[in-house]
Amino acid sequence: MKTLWSCLCAGDILLRREGSTLSLPVGDEPPVELQPWNKVTTLQFPSLTGGAASMNVVRLDRPVANNEGLEMMNLRASFDVLSTEEYNLAGKAQELIYWDQNTKYCGCCGAPMKFETEISKRCTECGKELWPQLATAVIVRITRQSNLNGKPAEEVLLVHANNFRRPYYGLVAGFVETGETLEDAVRREVREETSLEIRNIRYFGSQPWPYPCGLMVGFTADYASGEISLQRSELSNGGWFTRDNMPAIPGKASIARQLIDDWLIQES
Repeated sequence: MKTLWSCLCAGDILLRREGSTLSLPVGDEPPVELQPWNKVTTLQFPSLTGGAASMNVVRLDRPVANNEGLEMMNLRASFDVLSTEEYNLAGKAQELIYWDQNTKYCGCCGAPMKFETEISKRCTECGKELWPQLATAVIVRITRQSNLNGKPAEEVLLVHANNFRRPYYGLVAGFVETGETLEDAVRREVREETSLEIRNIRYFGSQPWPYPCGLMVGFTADYASGEISLQRSELSNGGWFTRDNMPAIPGKASIARQLIDDWLIQES
């Protein structure tokens, strides 16, 4: 059975090019020369597309350059060229590398941590066990019925966050706090960031978000009451938009785009 290789360096993934097709390298041997200190973690899977049964994960010391048939690509950008399965596997690899780099020492006694299994560690002194942790976040698409120029219309709430690197508008989102349900977190984030109240919160879907170790949980909701008052420490702009008056929106790699696209194809 074939073995996939997820070789990452500073947020970039090593891909194999065959003509116009890019994919994760496959083979029993690593696609590039590794050093003795480059730890290889092997993950087993029941079955993968293309007949692969495992994936080797390794952090490279430096990007690969001038290697025919191989090229480095930003992990998020690889969404546009990899299959969904391979993109998710590469994301899992990135999360494991991030976790390994940030759990070298025990948080209880400070002693070195040692791998117990491929995805767990044990403290060499006190025996504390550790597994990769996920930061859970919620994201919500809020819509309302309105009357524009004497005609009924449906609008969606879109916001521009201060941390967006591009001038697109997305959805209200935020991390779940201790002691909250997912629905509680949705209500709180909307209230904190926009001062709006919502109702009819409904689950939409979820998405691994390995930047660096997140799980995005998507919801839809209906506007209930209030006027928009933005939390300026989080948002720089925001408002209600109709289907024929949309601003720039996030790329297709994000669940935000999935939520928006799902609304755009619905009938008004």
